[in-house]
Amino acid sequence: MRQVLLYALLIVLSVALIEAWVLSRWPRGYDWRAFWATMANLVARTALGIVFPLSLASPLFELAWEHRVTTVPLNAMTAFAALFIGQEFCYYWYHRASHRMRWFWANHAVHHSSNELTLASALRIGVMGKLMGSAAFFAPLVWLGFRVEVVLAALAFNLLYQFWIHATWIPKLGWLEWVLNTPSAHRVHHGANVEYLDANYGGVLIVFDRLFGTYRAERDDITIRYGLVRPQLSHNPLRVEGREWLGLGRDLLAAKSLKEAAGHLVMPPGWRMDGFGDTTEALQRRATAAKAAAKSSAIQA
Repeated sequence: MRQVLLYALLIVLSVALIEAWVLSRWPRGYDWRAFWATMANLVARTALGIVFPLSLASPLFELAWEHRVTTVPLNAMTAFAALFIGQEFCYYWYHRASHRMRWFWANHAVHHSSNELTLASALRIGVMGKLMGSAAFFAPLVWLGFRVEVVLAALAFNLLYQFWIHATWIPKLGWLEWVLNTPSAHRVHHGANVEYLDANYGGVLIVFDRLFGTYRAERDDITIRYGLVRPQLSHNPLRVEGREWLGLGRDLLAAKSLKEAAGHLVMPPGWRMDGFGDTTEALQRRATAAKAAAKSSAIQA
Protein backbone atom coordinates (compact mmCIF):
# COMPACT_ATOMS: atom_id res chain seq x y z
CA MET A 1 0.00 0.00 0.00
CA ARG A 2 2.79 2.43 0.90
CA GLN A 3 4.52 1.64 -2.38
CA VAL A 4 1.32 2.37 -4.32
CA LEU A 5 0.91 5.72 -2.55
CA LEU A 6 4.58 6.56 -3.21
CA TYR A 7 4.13 5.95 -6.94
CA ALA A 8 0.91 7.97 -6.83
CA LEU A 9 2.74 10.86 -5.15
CA LEU A 10 5.45 10.82 -7.83
CA ILE A 11 2.82 10.92 -10.57
CA VAL A 12 0.94 13.72 -8.80
CA LEU A 13 4.12 15.79 -8.42
CA SER A 14 4.99 15.25 -12.08
CA VAL A 15 1.56 16.34 -13.27
CA ALA A 16 1.61 19.37 -10.95
CA LEU A 17 4.99 20.38 -12.40
CA ILE A 18 3.71 19.99 -15.95
CA GLU A 19 0.73 22.21 -15.15
CA ALA A 20 3.04 24.76 -13.53
CA TRP A 21 5.31 24.81 -16.61
CA VAL A 22 2.34 25.27 -18.97
CA LEU A 23 0.62 27.94 -16.86
CA SER A 24 3.89 29.84 -16.42
CA ARG A 25 3.86 30.41 -20.17
CA TRP A 26 0.34 31.81 -20.19
CA PRO A 27 -0.10 35.60 -20.00
CA ARG A 28 -1.29 35.38 -16.41
CA GLY A 29 1.81 33.50 -15.34
CA TYR A 30 2.34 31.15 -12.40
CA ASP A 31 3.17 31.82 -8.75
CA TRP A 32 6.32 29.78 -8.24
CA ARG A 33 6.78 31.13 -4.71
CA ALA A 34 3.45 29.56 -3.75
CA PHE A 35 4.57 26.32 -5.39
CA TRP A 36 7.77 26.14 -3.35
CA ALA A 37 5.91 27.04 -0.16
CA THR A 38 3.66 24.06 -0.88
CA MET A 39 6.67 21.81 -1.45
CA ALA A 40 8.13 22.93 1.89
CA ASN A 41 4.81 22.05 3.50
CA LEU A 42 4.86 18.60 1.87
CA VAL A 43 8.40 17.88 3.11
CA ALA A 44 7.58 19.07 6.65
CA ARG A 45 4.39 17.02 6.77
CA THR A 46 6.18 13.90 5.53
CA ALA A 47 8.95 14.32 8.09
CA LEU A 48 6.46 14.83 10.92
CA GLY A 49 4.59 11.72 9.80
CA ILE A 50 7.80 9.70 10.07
CA VAL A 51 8.62 11.06 13.53
CA PHE A 52 5.03 10.73 14.80
CA PRO A 53 3.50 7.81 12.87
CA LEU A 54 0.43 7.55 15.11
CA SER A 55 -2.41 10.03 15.28
CA LEU A 56 -4.34 11.39 18.24
CA ALA A 57 -7.28 9.28 17.05
CA SER A 58 -5.36 5.99 17.25
CA PRO A 59 -6.68 5.04 20.74
CA LEU A 60 -10.23 5.73 19.55
CA PHE A 61 -9.70 3.47 16.53
CA GLU A 62 -8.44 0.72 18.84
CA LEU A 63 -11.46 1.14 21.10
CA ALA A 64 -13.86 1.12 18.15
CA TRP A 65 -12.30 -2.06 16.76
CA GLU A 66 -12.34 -3.78 20.14
CA HIS A 67 -16.09 -3.08 20.46
CA ARG A 68 -17.00 -3.43 16.78
CA VAL A 69 -20.47 -4.54 15.80
CA THR A 70 -19.18 -7.12 13.33
CA THR A 71 -16.24 -7.79 11.04
CA VAL A 72 -16.74 -6.84 7.40
CA PRO A 73 -14.63 -8.88 4.96
CA LEU A 74 -13.98 -7.14 1.64
CA ASN A 75 -14.96 -10.15 -0.43
CA ALA A 76 -18.03 -8.77 -2.18
CA MET A 77 -19.00 -5.66 -4.14
CA THR A 78 -21.61 -4.81 -1.52
CA ALA A 79 -18.85 -4.50 1.11
CA PHE A 80 -16.80 -2.20 -1.13
CA ALA A 81 -19.90 -0.13 -1.88
CA ALA A 82 -20.73 0.17 1.83
CA LEU A 83 -17.14 1.23 2.59
CA PHE A 84 -17.20 3.82 -0.20
CA ILE A 85 -20.53 5.37 0.79
CA GLY A 86 -19.70 5.23 4.51
CA GLN A 87 -16.31 6.82 3.95
CA GLU A 88 -17.88 9.57 1.82
CA PHE A 89 -20.44 10.27 4.55
CA CYS A 90 -17.75 10.48 7.25
CA TYR A 91 -15.53 12.60 5.02
CA TYR A 92 -18.34 15.07 4.41
CA TRP A 93 -18.80 15.68 8.15
CA TYR A 94 -15.06 15.74 8.79
CA HIS A 95 -14.60 18.36 6.06
CA ARG A 96 -17.61 20.37 7.21
CA ALA A 97 -16.27 20.41 10.77
CA SER A 98 -12.88 21.51 9.42
CA HIS A 99 -14.57 24.69 8.21
CA ARG A 100 -17.10 25.18 10.98
CA MET A 101 -15.02 24.46 14.11
CA ARG A 102 -12.05 26.70 14.67
CA TRP A 103 -9.90 24.01 16.30
CA PHE A 104 -9.99 22.02 13.07
CA TRP A 105 -9.96 25.11 10.85
CA ALA A 106 -6.63 26.29 12.30
CA ASN A 107 -5.01 23.34 10.54
CA HIS A 108 -7.29 23.09 7.50
CA ALA A 109 -6.87 26.80 6.67
CA VAL A 110 -3.37 25.94 5.41
CA HIS A 111 -4.97 24.09 2.49
CA HIS A 112 -6.97 27.21 1.61
CA SER A 113 -4.11 29.66 2.07
CA SER A 114 -2.91 29.72 -1.54
CA ASN A 115 -4.28 32.68 -3.49
CA GLU A 116 -4.27 30.63 -6.68
CA LEU A 117 -5.96 27.29 -7.27
CA THR A 118 -3.56 24.89 -8.96
CA LEU A 119 -2.90 21.17 -8.95
CA ALA A 120 0.09 21.83 -6.70
CA SER A 121 -2.15 23.54 -4.13
CA ALA A 122 -3.89 20.20 -3.60
CA LEU A 123 -0.72 19.09 -1.81
CA ARG A 124 -0.75 21.97 0.67
CA ILE A 125 -2.18 20.40 3.84
CA GLY A 126 -1.64 21.47 7.45
CA VAL A 127 1.18 19.57 9.15
CA MET A 128 -0.77 19.24 12.41
CA GLY A 129 -3.40 16.88 10.97
CA LYS A 130 -2.46 13.80 12.98
CA LEU A 131 -2.35 15.82 16.19
CA MET A 132 -5.83 17.33 15.70
CA GLY A 133 -7.89 14.20 16.32
CA SER A 134 -9.84 14.78 13.11
CA ALA A 135 -9.42 11.13 12.07
CA ALA A 136 -11.95 10.36 14.81
CA PHE A 137 -14.67 11.20 12.27
CA PHE A 138 -13.87 7.90 10.57
CA ALA A 139 -13.97 5.78 13.74
CA PRO A 140 -17.65 4.81 13.18
CA LEU A 141 -16.54 2.80 10.13
CA VAL A 142 -14.12 0.87 12.33
CA TRP A 143 -16.86 0.31 14.90
CA LEU A 144 -19.10 -1.06 12.14
CA GLY A 145 -16.45 -3.64 11.27
CA PHE A 146 -14.04 -2.24 8.68
CA ARG A 147 -10.40 -2.70 9.61
CA VAL A 148 -8.47 0.47 10.48
CA GLU A 149 -5.99 0.05 7.62
CA VAL A 150 -8.87 -0.40 5.16
CA VAL A 151 -10.58 2.78 6.37
CA LEU A 152 -7.34 4.76 6.13
CA ALA A 153 -6.63 3.35 2.67
CA ALA A 154 -10.11 4.41 1.51
CA LEU A 155 -9.44 7.90 2.86
CA ALA A 156 -6.09 8.03 1.04
CA PHE A 157 -7.75 7.17 -2.28
CA ASN A 158 -10.45 9.76 -1.57
CA LEU A 159 -7.78 12.44 -1.16
CA LEU A 160 -5.94 11.16 -4.24
CA TYR A 161 -9.12 11.59 -6.29
CA GLN A 162 -9.32 15.20 -5.16
CA PHE A 163 -5.98 16.09 -6.75
CA TRP A 164 -7.39 16.66 -10.25
CA ILE A 165 -10.30 18.81 -9.08
CA HIS A 166 -7.87 21.57 -8.00
CA ALA A 167 -7.81 22.86 -11.56
CA THR A 168 -9.17 26.11 -12.96
CA TRP A 169 -8.87 25.09 -16.62
CA ILE A 170 -11.28 22.12 -16.57
CA PRO A 171 -14.82 23.23 -17.47
CA LYS A 172 -18.13 22.07 -15.99
CA LEU A 173 -18.83 18.41 -16.68
CA GLY A 174 -22.54 18.36 -17.44
CA TRP A 175 -24.65 15.81 -15.60
CA LEU A 176 -21.65 14.65 -13.57
CA GLU A 177 -22.00 17.90 -11.58
CA TRP A 178 -25.08 16.35 -9.95
CA VAL A 179 -23.16 13.38 -8.58
CA LEU A 180 -19.40 13.97 -8.37
CA ASN A 181 -17.19 16.52 -6.73
CA THR A 182 -15.85 18.15 -9.89
CA PRO A 183 -13.31 20.92 -10.59
CA SER A 184 -16.21 23.37 -10.92
CA ALA A 185 -17.68 22.37 -7.55
CA HIS A 186 -14.28 22.49 -5.89
CA ARG A 187 -13.47 25.90 -7.34
CA VAL A 188 -16.50 27.12 -5.43
CA HIS A 189 -15.23 25.41 -2.28
CA HIS A 190 -11.93 27.31 -2.53
CA GLY A 191 -13.62 30.63 -3.23
CA ALA A 192 -13.28 33.41 -0.66
CA ASN A 193 -16.30 35.26 -2.09
CA VAL A 194 -19.03 35.57 0.55
CA GLU A 195 -21.48 33.84 -1.82
CA TYR A 196 -19.29 30.74 -1.88
CA LEU A 197 -18.11 30.38 1.71
CA ASP A 198 -18.67 27.05 3.50
CA ALA A 199 -19.93 25.06 0.53
CA ASN A 200 -19.20 21.82 -1.34
CA TYR A 201 -17.56 19.67 1.33
CA GLY A 202 -17.77 16.36 -0.53
CA GLY A 203 -14.80 14.15 -1.36
CA VAL A 204 -15.56 12.07 -4.44
CA LEU A 205 -19.30 12.68 -4.33
CA ILE A 206 -21.30 15.90 -4.09
CA VAL A 207 -24.58 14.20 -3.15
CA PHE A 208 -24.27 14.80 0.60
CA ASP A 209 -23.84 18.53 -0.04
CA ARG A 210 -27.06 18.47 -2.03
CA LEU A 211 -28.75 16.40 0.68
CA PHE A 212 -27.65 18.63 3.59
CA GLY A 213 -28.02 22.00 1.85
CA THR A 214 -24.35 22.98 1.47
CA TYR A 215 -24.10 22.71 -2.32
CA ARG A 216 -23.35 25.86 -4.33
CA ALA A 217 -22.98 25.88 -8.10
CA GLU A 218 -20.28 27.89 -9.82
CA ARG A 219 -21.80 31.08 -11.21
CA ASP A 220 -20.84 32.83 -14.42
CA ASP A 221 -21.49 36.26 -12.89
CA ILE A 222 -18.98 35.86 -10.05
CA THR A 223 -15.22 35.88 -10.57
CA ILE A 224 -13.84 33.57 -7.92
CA ARG A 225 -11.22 34.97 -5.55
CA TYR A 226 -9.23 32.06 -4.21
CA GLY A 227 -7.64 31.84 -0.79
CA LEU A 228 -8.74 32.98 2.64
CA VAL A 229 -11.24 35.74 3.43
CA ARG A 230 -8.29 37.63 4.90
CA PRO A 231 -5.68 36.72 2.26
CA GLN A 232 -2.44 35.03 3.22
CA LEU A 233 0.17 37.28 1.59
CA SER A 234 3.27 35.52 2.87
CA HIS A 235 5.04 32.59 1.23
CA ASN A 236 7.05 31.88 4.36
CA PRO A 237 6.11 28.27 5.28
CA LEU A 238 6.16 29.08 8.99
CA ARG A 239 3.75 31.99 8.51
CA VAL A 240 1.52 29.94 6.24
CA GLU A 241 1.40 27.15 8.79
CA GLY A 242 1.15 29.25 11.93
CA ARG A 243 -1.07 32.24 11.19
CA GLU A 244 -4.36 30.69 12.24
CA TRP A 245 -2.80 28.98 15.26
CA LEU A 246 -1.35 32.27 16.48
CA GLY A 247 -4.73 33.97 16.04
CA LEU A 248 -6.45 31.20 17.97
CA GLY A 249 -3.83 31.41 20.72
CA ARG A 250 -4.30 35.17 21.08
CA ASP A 251 -8.07 34.78 21.36
CA LEU A 252 -7.75 32.04 23.96
CA LEU A 253 -5.38 34.17 26.06
CA ALA A 254 -7.75 37.14 25.82
CA ALA A 255 -10.85 35.11 26.73
CA LYS A 256 -12.58 36.37 29.86
CA SER A 257 -14.29 33.12 30.75
CA LEU A 258 -14.08 29.38 30.17
CA LYS A 259 -17.23 29.62 28.04
CA GLU A 260 -15.62 32.21 25.78
CA ALA A 261 -12.44 30.13 25.47
CA ALA A 262 -14.48 27.05 24.57
CA GLY A 263 -16.35 29.13 21.99
CA HIS A 264 -13.11 30.07 20.27
CA LEU A 265 -12.26 26.38 19.99
CA VAL A 266 -15.56 24.89 18.80
CA MET A 267 -17.46 27.73 17.16
CA PRO A 268 -16.87 28.78 13.52
CA PRO A 269 -13.90 30.94 12.50
CA GLY A 270 -14.65 34.60 13.11
CA TRP A 271 -16.92 33.91 16.11
CA ARG A 272 -17.00 36.45 18.91
CA MET A 273 -18.71 36.26 22.28
CA ASP A 274 -20.53 39.57 21.72
CA GLY A 275 -22.03 38.37 18.44
CA PHE A 276 -20.20 40.94 16.30
CA GLY A 277 -17.76 38.57 14.67
CA ASP A 278 -16.87 37.66 11.12
CA THR A 279 -18.44 34.24 10.74
CA THR A 280 -19.71 33.20 7.32
CA GLU A 281 -23.27 33.98 8.36
CA ALA A 282 -22.30 37.46 9.59
CA LEU A 283 -20.35 38.24 6.41
CA GLN A 284 -23.24 37.08 4.23
CA ARG A 285 -25.78 39.12 6.21
CA ARG A 286 -23.65 42.24 5.79
CA ALA A 287 -23.21 41.58 2.08
CA THR A 288 -26.97 41.15 1.65
CA ALA A 289 -27.67 44.33 3.63
CA ALA A 290 -25.10 46.27 1.57
CA LYS A 291 -26.68 45.10 -1.68
CA ALA A 292 -30.15 46.04 -0.43
CA ALA A 293 -28.92 49.49 0.60
CA ALA A 294 -27.21 50.03 -2.75
CA LYS A 295 -30.37 48.97 -4.59
CA SER A 296 -32.49 51.31 -2.47
CA SER A 297 -30.12 54.21 -3.13
CA ALA A 298 -30.19 53.50 -6.85
CA ILE A 299 -34.00 53.51 -6.90
CA GLN A 300 -34.15 56.78 -4.95
CA ALA A 301 -31.63 58.35 -7.30
